[in-house]
Amino acid sequence: MYAGYESVAANMEKLWLVRWLLLLLPLLLLSGCEGRESESNYVTCGSLVKLLNTRHNVRLHSHDVKYGSGSGQQSVTGVESADDANSYWQIRGKPARPCQRGSAIKCGQAIRITHMKTSRNLHTHHFSSPLSNNQEVSAFGENGEGDDLDVWTVQCDGIYWDRDEPVRFKHVGTEVFLSITGEQYGHPIRGQREVHGMSSPNQHSLWRTMEGVFIQPSQEPLRHDEL
Repeated sequence: MYAGYESVAANMEKLWLVRWLLLLLPLLLLSGCEGRESESNYVTCGSLVKLLNTRHNVRLHSHDVKYGSGSGQQSVTGVESADDANSYWQIRGKPARPCQRGSAIKCGQAIRITHMKTSRNLHTHHFSSPLSNNQEVSAFGENGEGDDLDVWTVQCDGIYWDRDEPVRFKHVGTEVFLSITGEQYGHPIRGQREVHGMSSPNQHSLWRTMEGVFIQPSQEPLRHDEL
């Protein structure tokens, strides 16, 4: 089902984590500062987050492991571990239309969700997923740039995406919802859950932000850039 898989030694993973912590230190300090009250509890443009599926209690995850069927693109799964560095994703604006760094993401806003470690975007298309035969979800692109099938809208109540409230992600191009229904992979990623797109919203398509670095609104003049 998967091809070209190489296991990552534990010590290499620790080195990677240390490197990212050092790079993120200025942002950690920034996120600890007091921001504008109106945006302090919202997910913002440029934030680096882990996303938890509330029904199955697993985090959205990816890694440099390709699907052995379907598109052959980088796989996206769900994992139970809370401290896996491959579960960080950055919230970004649409291609050629970046959101303002630190601005609160609105309900209904179109975004990209970019895998931090591989710089590929959360993506879906008309391929069948390997286990459930729903719509395959992959990570696609290079250096954060892919195509128009990388765009999702945030489905939530209210005006802005609240960090503590569950939301859904609806794919703009194919209108499916990012979902997990519990199917588990075997070797080489035993126990990880299949992530796929489903045509209707349900209890399997609810997600909540967990660990992360939430970028606060800049006090400088507005610039259309991202982290």
